[in-house]
Amino acid sequence: DGAKPFPYAEIRFKNSRLEFFHVPDDLFLKTGDIVAVEGSPGHDIGLVSLSGEAAKLQMKKKKVDQQSEGIKKVYRKARVSDIEKWVSAVDREDETKFKTREEARKLDLHMKINDIEYQGDSTKATFYYTAEERVDFRELIKVLAENFKVLIEMRQIGVRQEASRLGGIGSCGRELCCSTWMTKFKSVSTSSARLQQLSLNPQKLAGQCGKLKCCLNYENAMYEDALKDFPNPKLILKTKKGDAIHHKNDVFKKLVWYTYAEERSDIMAIPLDKVMKIIKKNEKGILPEKLEDFAFVKDKKVDFENAADQDDLNRFD
Repeated sequence: DGAKPFPYAEIRFKNSRLEFFHVPDDLFLKTGDIVAVEGSPGHDIGLVSLSGEAAKLQMKKKKVDQQSEGIKKVYRKARVSDIEKWVSAVDREDETKFKTREEARKLDLHMKINDIEYQGDSTKATFYYTAEERVDFRELIKVLAENFKVLIEMRQIGVRQEASRLGGIGSCGRELCCSTWMTKFKSVSTSSARLQQLSLNPQKLAGQCGKLKCCLNYENAMYEDALKDFPNPKLILKTKKGDAIHHKNDVFKKLVWYTYAEERSDIMAIPLDKVMKIIKKNEKGILPEKLEDFAFVKDKKVDFENAADQDDLNRFD
C-alpha cells in the first residue's frame, strides 16, 4: 500500500534479553532474522523477535521513547562470517565462566559468577554475578582482561535473574517460566498467597530462586474478581444457636466455611447463596434456628430426576 514499515524492531539476545533498535529504511526484517546491530563498542548479533506493527505496540506498551538517543541501530542482516564469529564467541562462554570462578576463588572474592555473555564480535564480555555484599572486583577485571583479551563488564543480578539464567525444572514439572518465556519480573507478595488461601509454607511457596513463585500472580486477578461476590470475612452470622465467624472461602465450589464463636464445633461449609440469604435475614433482625440447617452435606445421595426438594440439589457436591 506504499506505507513505510515501522522503523524499529525488537531484537532478542542470550537468555531472552530484549532491546529495541532502529532499522534503516532500505532494510526489511521479519521475525527470526539474524541481524548485526550496534554494540558498545563494535557490533553484536541477535534475532529479530518483533518487527512492524507488533514492535510498535510493544514499544508503546513498554513506554520506550522512539526519539531517544539511546536507541542503537541495526547494521544489516548477519553475514556468514558474522554468524561464524558469533558461534565461536558463544562456544567460549562456558570455559570463560569456569576460569572466572577459579580466579574469583584465588582472590577470595565472595561472589558467584552465574553466566557469561560474549558480544557477537568477541570484543566484549558481560559477566553476570550475584553477591550478598559489595565486592571490589578491580583486581579480577585486570586478570580477566589479560586472560581473555576482551573488554570486561561486570553486572550484578538478583536471585530471580540468577534462576532465569541457570534454568531448571519447577515443582509443576515444567521448565522454569523465567528461563523460557518471562521477560519481566513482577513483585510477588504473601498477600497473593493469602488471597488464594494457600498455606504459608515457605518450602511450598518458594521457587528455585528462594523467593515466592512467580506463578502466584497468574490467578490472582481471577481470585480478586471472584471474591467480590463473597461476604466480608469480618461479618458475623447470627443464629439462635449462637454467632458464627468466618473461617475460609472455597472460590471454585462457592462455599463459605463458618464455625460457632462461643463453642467448640465443627467447621461448616455453607453454599454462598445461602450465606447471602442468612445475611439478608440478619439485616431484617431475623435469626435462623442454626447453621446446621444450611450446611453443605458432601455424602448425601440425590436422585436428580426425582428430587422433591430443590434444597437437596443445592446441598449436593
